[in-house]
Amino acid sequence: MEPAIEEESKNLRRGWTTGTCAAAAAKAACLALMTGEFPALVEVTLPGGQRPAFALAMEEKGNSFAKAGIVKDAGDDPDVTHGALIMSTVRRGSPGSGITFKAGPGVGTVTRLGLPLPPGEPSINPVPRKMIAQAISEVCHGEKDFEVEVSVADGEKIAERTLNGRLGILGGISILGTTGIVIPFSCASWIHSIWRGIDVARAAGLDHISGATGNMSEKAAQAHHGLCEIALIDMGDFVGGMLKYVRSHPVPKVTIAGGVAKMTKLSQGMLDVHSKRGLADLDALAKVAAEAGADADLVARIAAANMVSHAFQLAEESGLQLGDHIAARAWKTAAKALRTPDIALEILVFDRQGQLVGKTHFTPSDHSEPLPS
Repeated sequence: MEPAIEEESKNLRRGWTTGTCAAAAAKAACLALMTGEFPALVEVTLPGGQRPAFALAMEEKGNSFAKAGIVKDAGDDPDVTHGALIMSTVRRGSPGSGITFKAGPGVGTVTRLGLPLPPGEPSINPVPRKMIAQAISEVCHGEKDFEVEVSVADGEKIAERTLNGRLGILGGISILGTTGIVIPFSCASWIHSIWRGIDVARAAGLDHISGATGNMSEKAAQAHHGLCEIALIDMGDFVGGMLKYVRSHPVPKVTIAGGVAKMTKLSQGMLDVHSKRGLADLDALAKVAAEAGADADLVARIAAANMVSHAFQLAEESGLQLGDHIAARAWKTAAKALRTPDIALEILVFDRQGQLVGKTHFTPSDHSEPLPS
């Protein structure tokens, strides 16, 4: 279920995950702890076998520890952690302890069930942990017991721009990565955040989650149903990415909420509703209006509208409730991605002011039509 690499990313510069940077820093620090000297360059092995080399941005050594830092380069991806200083401090551990991990300043701690790590653990994900252990094994000369503390400069502030707080990861960012490589605009981190949000909601025993395309529709859907924060999934444009994960990790009730433009695109069969995937088809929207009872003049004006919100405004001024018709068609697109009697699906359509302008009732997603609203 990894997201596909998008075509436009192929000519962009790739970067390195926080996990790769933490592993490189840990290897350099361990080498300094063992030999007293930091390397000029440090190589690490990625899960795919590649061996990139990194220069150290900082180094520090004390009587019982060594600390090294790498500045994260995310390539051409607009990653919030681009330029962050990722640091690993290595100390010898107690005999038989193996490699243990600690969250330093700027690295979050897991506080909720449903994540890849149990509550109380530092948010250093499983693959980065394996990379760190592999990196240390290359320089430890047979020693096996080390404590690795990972920290991130200004990590708590950076975390405010992530979904960590909602997922119950407190105190900083997560150390992430499944391949060690950041692929520009692959949106992998966002997709994974969607998945982890669903995992947390399921672990909390929730029977209803809501995926929204934006902040306004999220708040409106939350108010409409009185949902708690854990039930809110920051789906963004990735309707398909969310629904396909829910299909294999079911929640009894799923709401998909969005503004008129993105829900119109969903109604026209688009499961990725980002603007770069194309604009909504206004001619098709005009045909829906005609089927809903619009006269020829209104149909023509909707087809000639400059954007979907304008088309909805024209419909409203003429007394035509277009939203329910769009919601019903959006439901059909979304239901095809679920296709199970175990999940009841609802669509909510909001205008720019957060007013509900269209909806369906919760209907098992294996039905051919949503229940009448």
